[in-house]
Amino acid sequence: MVGVEPSEGFLALARRAIADDDRASFVQGTGESIPVADGSLDVAVSGLVLNFIPDKPAAIAELKRAVRDGGTVAAYVWDYSGHVQFMRYFWDAATALDPSAADNDEGVRFPVCRPDPLAALFSEAGLTEVSTAPIDIVTPFADFDDYWSPFLSGVGPAPGYCASLDDTARQALKDRLIETLPTDPDGMILLAARAWAVRGRA
Repeated sequence: MVGVEPSEGFLALARRAIADDDRASFVQGTGESIPVADGSLDVAVSGLVLNFIPDKPAAIAELKRAVRDGGTVAAYVWDYSGHVQFMRYFWDAATALDPSAADNDEGVRFPVCRPDPLAALFSEAGLTEVSTAPIDIVTPFADFDDYWSPFLSGVGPAPGYCASLDDTARQALKDRLIETLPTDPDGMILLAARAWAVRGRA
């Protein structure tokens, strides 16, 4: 397996994680430029990143280039506008306090993250036997800090928005989430999330 990642920091982290396993390797590249030979892969998958790539047709064409004839091209993305509760609670709280936050909401920004647009993107790339399917998972958080801490990383639209707030606005957002998130008596926050998957044959 070959993983492709543009960030040197993430590459280093991934390489350390599999240092004792030679079945996988990681190389620097992007969705529009995958550093592998034409037709050298059986399967090429874009995982939770397609919505962030500006030229999506170019990215699908590059995945298609990388696989052999008859190989599989696939992708999966969060259903931002629907069933990704950990994000919906965040943006609903953010926009209640700051209506301009809606401009950052992935549900608004990434209309491709739905079955029909994904299928159309793959079909227009010349892939055949295109199909989509939901992937539903449970996303439990041990407590509020477990839920909140990823939003403080600054990496991604929601954490980036959170990082852009001053201390007072960030505390107001935190307080509203504490009020609105469904929390068990023991402090656990149990949410659900859906990703949409799409695949086609080259």
